[in-house]
Amino acid sequence: MARPGVRPYTGILFVLPFLLPFALFSLWPLLCNLWLSLMDYFLAERATAWNGFANYVALTESDYFIRGLKNSLLFLLTVPALQIGALGLALLVRRALPGAGWFRTMYYLPVVVAVSVVAVAWRYVFQYDGLLNSMLDWSHLWPGADMDWLGRPQFALYAAMIFAVWKNVGYYMVLYLAGLQAVPRALHDAALLDGAGFWQRLRHVTLPALQPVILLCTLLATMGALKTFQEVLVLTGGGSDTITLLMFVYGAAFHGQSFGLAAAAAVVMMIICFAVAAVQFRYFGQKGIWGKEV
Repeated sequence: MARPGVRPYTGILFVLPFLLPFALFSLWPLLCNLWLSLMDYFLAERATAWNGFANYVALTESDYFIRGLKNSLLFLLTVPALQIGALGLALLVRRALPGAGWFRTMYYLPVVVAVSVVAVAWRYVFQYDGLLNSMLDWSHLWPGADMDWLGRPQFALYAAMIFAVWKNVGYYMVLYLAGLQAVPRALHDAALLDGAGFWQRLRHVTLPALQPVILLCTLLATMGALKTFQEVLVLTGGGSDTITLLMFVYGAAFHGQSFGLAAAAAVVMMIICFAVAAVQFRYFGQKGIWGKEV
């Protein structure tokens, strides 16, 4: 029974502040993109022509799209690296030890610096006379190393992955740090009384309690990996076989003026994102990979 003064449409009024921006800035562009992917769009005439699934067929015949799709899927390798690195950093700086605040700031600093700025610096790191080759030579791991890491197709994409992990690991560290603060201290104390070591407490106490945070961070990192654009654009410009799916969308739309083809590629990317997210919800969702509810 409704309370006095509460009408059936009262709940709608509370939801409208979210629904209106969502419909205007998310749902409507999504539907327009789906519609555009089935069209030929002529920019000069501002006209469209129905072409069915011709844009999707053209994608299967495009070598650039296949390479971009392959590289975007390879970029998913950064997801586990980000999660392991971020969780490890969060475990290191979660205690209020002397200097912990300074280390937290330094680890998070790359997140707030513009990608275009730090990517220019990292280009010098990866050059044949850059810092990486100097370190390899100094440590005698590769004496006389003079590799141009961004100029060789077999290494350029992985160099961009290293840069992406360095750039974003601090962001996920903060999320994991917030999750660690919410883990009940009583659970760790009980595990200590039972004689559990660090790795046992991490496996049976910390990680199960962090499942919601793990799911959030994994989803965000996956979407970021599939939408990689700026990192590769500044480091290589898409050369050395580093073109990504989003770079293909950008090039098809603004250089090739093929807006229908770009929209079709964006739809494919959206489907991949949904499919990967569904798998992640399956393994990191309510039941989780530990077989217990959070």
